Amino acid sequence: MDAPRILAVIPPMTQLNTPYPSTAYLTGFLRARGFTAAQEDLALALVLKLFSPAGLDAVRALIRALPRDARSPRLQAFDRDFARYRMSIGPAVSFLQGRDTSLAWRIAGRDFLPEGPRFATLDEYVDPDGGDPLAWAFGALGIQDRARHFATLYLNDVADVLREAADPRFEFVRYAESLALSQPSFDPLAAALAAAPTLVDDTLRELTLAAVARHAPDLVLVSAPFPGNIYGAFRIAQAIKARNPAIVTVLGGGFANTELRELAEPRVFDFFDYVTLDDGERPLLALIEHLRGARPREKLVRSFLRADGQVRYVDCGEPDIPFAEVGTPTWDGLPLDRYLSVLDMLNPMHRLWSDGRWNKLTVAHGCYWKKCSFCDTSLDYIARYDAADAATLADRIEAVIAETGQTGFHFVDEAAPPKALAALADELARRNLAISWWGNIRFEKSFTPELCAKLAASGCIAVSGGLEVASDRLLQLMRKGVSVEQVARVTHAFTEAGILVHAYLMYGFPTQTVQDTVDALEYVRQLFAAGCIQSGFFHRFACTAHSPVGRHPERYGIALRPPPPLGFARNDVRFDDPTGVDHDRLGAALNKALYNYMHGLGLDENVRGWFDMQVPKPRVPRHFIENALATGHA
Repeated sequence: MDAPRILAVIPPMTQLNTPYPSTAYLTGFLRARGFTAAQEDLALALVLKLFSPAGLDAVRALIRALPRDARSPRLQAFDRDFARYRMSIGPAVSFLQGRDTSLAWRIAGRDFLPEGPRFATLDEYVDPDGGDPLAWAFGALGIQDRARHFATLYLNDVADVLREAADPRFEFVRYAESLALSQPSFDPLAAALAAAPTLVDDTLRELTLAAVARHAPDLVLVSAPFPGNIYGAFRIAQAIKARNPAIVTVLGGGFANTELRELAEPRVFDFFDYVTLDDGERPLLALIEHLRGARPREKLVRSFLRADGQVRYVDCGEPDIPFAEVGTPTWDGLPLDRYLSVLDMLNPMHRLWSDGRWNKLTVAHGCYWKKCSFCDTSLDYIARYDAADAATLADRIEAVIAETGQTGFHFVDEAAPPKALAALADELARRNLAISWWGNIRFEKSFTPELCAKLAASGCIAVSGGLEVASDRLLQLMRKGVSVEQVARVTHAFTEAGILVHAYLMYGFPTQTVQDTVDALEYVRQLFAAGCIQSGFFHRFACTAHSPVGRHPERYGIALRPPPPLGFARNDVRFDDPTGVDHDRLGAALNKALYNYMHGLGLDENVRGWFDMQVPKPRVPRHFIENALATGHA
């Protein structure tokens, strides 16, 4: 093979509002090395094809093919009001793409879009004074935001119909996730891929073959970051191999990096010729040399393949490309004006993930802390910390702005280093470069009020970070390197600088008791009441195979359950905790409380009122956070 033509694709589903950055990084890197490389977002293309007049026609045909007594009330309502849905789907999508902002007035008036069950959530917002129940979120003049929220509810209603009529696995982000998430056997995925294709499958196949026809690639890279991408990724490879088996297909991305490190299933290679691990640049260079006959197979880098019917893993150990040399990502080829700014969550911090198109960049590779016991610290994306200087980062920012015309950036680091952010802020100021940015950090003491003010001046609008269990005992066990008191001061400094703060929270960590959980919620209540954080999300702890907890469970007082026979994916590990706490039952109360706190409700109420079971009184002094902020210590 001569120098191959390369196509990198994003499989469904990732995000609607912005492209996942992996193909942008790979395409930019490959072009800088002189290769012919293109990229396509098949996830976005699939949504736009399904959520169109023609797509709705196909859905309605499926509904009409059902016996009348088999049509649910949802399907009957859609069929009955089909003319309005068909008329409004194109304008609604165009509005969410920012192409027709004047339509906001009609959408906000609630007489343009048909309203299905999703609109019932609006009844949750009640103004005690009898006024506009959504005024807290949008204000008197927030017509555009109000309309985006209504249009998003409408889109979700249509998705519910599509799911019921065409493909029960369809989701905007977690598409057929259960087929791949920590799935030790390939059998469920193989059965789904062998089944008769659904409307969604057929649409994805058509889009895949059209992309292949446009670019005529010799090599197709399928970057799948999440379990919810895997079914679509395999369907894409299946379509390519059925049309032209000579095209080389490669699977990489976050899913392979975390879940396929023990891959032993030969059937995977009926779809993909290679599966690569960790950063793709070095494995791809080695693979391209191999395909051109310039490198033997034994010299591949971090690559699975099938040989003589068996899965082989080959890694000659060549070092990765330094972060400073991976180049600048390019979004050329991705339809930046066709992404949808949806507004699912009204919380101002939550909406950043789905509202607006952000240029995704990385400040540094890996994590400078890499000690947290729940994190995949043994894997390359965490363990190998590699930074670039501020001038290089600013050069990349300027290049991306020149290409996209957009100045909003999401720094997608596991935890952006405070020193690097400070240096970048100085460099942006030196260049008089105006951007808006947000990203993930650690709530560590390096973020002083002075540094927070500097970051705000550089364009920082929001940060997210892990408070996790909000318990000093468990934070020490987690090796977070922070205390609740310290988090309070740091988050308050960000808030005072005008920067929104989102806290990642966790429950169900090994040895966490009911008392620990109640105390954690009291800390969270006080942090919201003091204005330290504006947003948060409780995650259920999951033990992963590559974390310190998964690798050394005895240190955390738990016992791992025997793993099932493995051939395909492995990440989450089941375990037994001697505390015997029903964390799932507690989790419902935690999320209910947090939902209310984010809306400014219940901040003066006793936290025990959120639980549907008897729980102990919190041991935390009621003014702990307030005193910590006022005196410098609790």
